[in-house]
Amino acid sequence: MNDAVDTKSYAIGILTDVVMGVAVVEYLERIDATLEPFGGHFLIHGAQSTLHEGTEPGTLVLIEFPSTTGAASWYQSDAYQAIIALRADNSNSTILTIEGVPDGHLATDILTTG
Repeated sequence: MNDAVDTKSYAIGILTDVVMGVAVVEYLERIDATLEPFGGHFLIHGAQSTLHEGTEPGTLVLIEFPSTTGAASWYQSDAYQAIIALRADNSNSTILTIEGVPDGHLATDILTTG
């Protein structure tokens, strides 16, 4: 996938054992400014979920970016790198970036990609 088709990208965080103290509050106060240059915005941020199958993974955070490179560029940015320890030192976190699919994607489309 590439930016020419305006494929969105996402940053996903799954957090457990969050210690809601001064450091996490500072992280929350600073993260929005790190997203802005890359067009990122929260879609899910710790909302209540309903578990249908499996094991509760933790608190989910989903941030959308307008292009395939947006999420990776944001994560690698100096501004975000400067605040990672505020979260990482006060929670168990799984963080990943991932490309979205283009509009109109069907489940069977993955059968023709290789």
